[in-house]
Amino acid sequence: MADSNFLTEHNARHVWHPMAHPAEMRANPPTIITGGEGAEIIDIDGKRLLDGVGGLWNVNLGYSCDAVKHAITTQLNELPYYSAFRGTTNGPLIELSVALAEFFGPDGMVRSFFTSGGSDSVETALRLARQFHKINGQPERTKFVSLKKGYHGTHFGGASVNGNQNFRRAYEPLLPGTIHLAAPYAYRNPFNTDDPKLIADAIIRQFADEIVFNGADTIAALIMEPVLGAGGVIVPHESLMPGLRTLCDKNGILLIADEVITAFGRTGAWSGSRLWGVQPDMMCTAKAITNGYFPFGAVMIGSRIAEAFEADRTAMGSIGHGYTYSGHPVGAAAALACLAETIKQDLPTNAAARGVELLAGLNDLQARHPIIGDVRGKGLMCALELVANRDDKTPAGKDVVGKVYKGAYDAGVMIRTSGNNIILSPTLIISKADVARILDALDAGLKSAQN
Repeated sequence: MADSNFLTEHNARHVWHPMAHPAEMRANPPTIITGGEGAEIIDIDGKRLLDGVGGLWNVNLGYSCDAVKHAITTQLNELPYYSAFRGTTNGPLIELSVALAEFFGPDGMVRSFFTSGGSDSVETALRLARQFHKINGQPERTKFVSLKKGYHGTHFGGASVNGNQNFRRAYEPLLPGTIHLAAPYAYRNPFNTDDPKLIADAIIRQFADEIVFNGADTIAALIMEPVLGAGGVIVPHESLMPGLRTLCDKNGILLIADEVITAFGRTGAWSGSRLWGVQPDMMCTAKAITNGYFPFGAVMIGSRIAEAFEADRTAMGSIGHGYTYSGHPVGAAAALACLAETIKQDLPTNAAARGVELLAGLNDLQARHPIIGDVRGKGLMCALELVANRDDKTPAGKDVVGKVYKGAYDAGVMIRTSGNNIILSPTLIISKADVARILDALDAGLKSAQN
C-alpha cells in the first residue's frame, strides 16, 4: 500500500464518497482507516478505536474472522470467478443455497437469488413481486407500499420506496405508484401519541385505508424493515409487522422483509421477521452475510412465490434479471464460512445481552445530558436523538453533532452520525467491557458538545 504521506495528500481529491458532499469531503477529508483487529479499527495515525459502527452494520464477527478469510483465499485459488447465468453454476453457490434454505426455513424461505449487495437485493425483490402477479394473471398489481423513515438502498426501485427525502429529492421523479405509510416513530409522529401500540394500530388502519383507496388489485407488495435502521433505529411495536402481514394476506399483497441489516442476529434474533413472529414472502439480505469481507447478497424466496414461478411454463416465468456477480464463487464461499461461524458463536444471544446493557447505559446518559431527546434500540442497533431543546424537540445543529462525534473519537470509539442522530451498530462479538467503553466515549463526546 502507498505510504501515509501519499494517502493523506490525495485523500478525497480524486474520488467522490458515497452519502457525502464532494466539496465537503475535499475541505474536510475523511478519516483514513488502515487496519482492523477484533472489534477495533486502526486509523492512519495508528490510533485504535472500538468500532461502534460495525463497518456499516455488517462486520458482525469482527475484523479477525480467520474462517471467512481462509474461505476467500482458498476459493480464489480454486475458482476465482465464473458466471451463474443460465447454463453454468459453481459449487459454493449450490452449497450456500442449501445452507440458506435450512437457516431461513423457520421464516418460510425455500429458494435463493444471489446478488452483489443490499440495493441489488431490494431491486430484485421488487421486480420479482411484479412478475409474480403477472404470472398469476394480475398485471395491474404494480404499486408498492413502504414506511416513511424506511431505507431500502440506492437503486431507482429502492430509492422510490425509501421513506427519507435525503435519498429521494435529488433524484426525482422516481417510480410512480409508491405509497408511504407513517413511520412507527414514538418520538415524532402525526398521531399525537407516544404510545407504540397506538401508533402501530394507526399505521395498520392507514394501510387498510390505502388498500381501499388504491384498490387491492393494484398493489404488488409492502416492503419494510423489521427494525428501521438508517432512518434512525426506529423499533416498532411488536404488533405492527404481524398486523400488516394480516392485511397483506387478506388482500393478496406480498410482504417483502428488508433484512439487509436485521438478518443474522443483529436484533438479538436470527432474523428480524422471526423477532416479530412473521413469515414474509421474500427477504432481502446482504451486509453480514459475508461479514462485510466480500460484496454479496441474497433474496430469500418463500414457497408461494417459488411454486408460482416453477409451475409456469410461459416466457413470463423466466427471470430476465440478474447481475454479473450473482452467485460469485468467492462470495458464496465467504457466506458459507460466515454463516457457520455466526451459528457456532451464537451471535444473537450476545447481541441481545450486550444490547440490553447498551440501551440501559444510553438511558442513563439521557438522564444526565439534556441534549439527548430520545433513546431507541433493539439488540445491537441503537440510536441517540440529539436536540437543542427537549420541550419542543428542536433537532440539535450539525456543529453540535460533530462535536459529539469528535469527542467520542478522541476517547477511542468510532460512532456514526446521521442528521441529529448518533447511531450505534457495533460488531456482535463485543464484550461487557466494550459496552462500557462505548458509553464512556459517548459521555465524553456529549460533555464536549455542551461545554
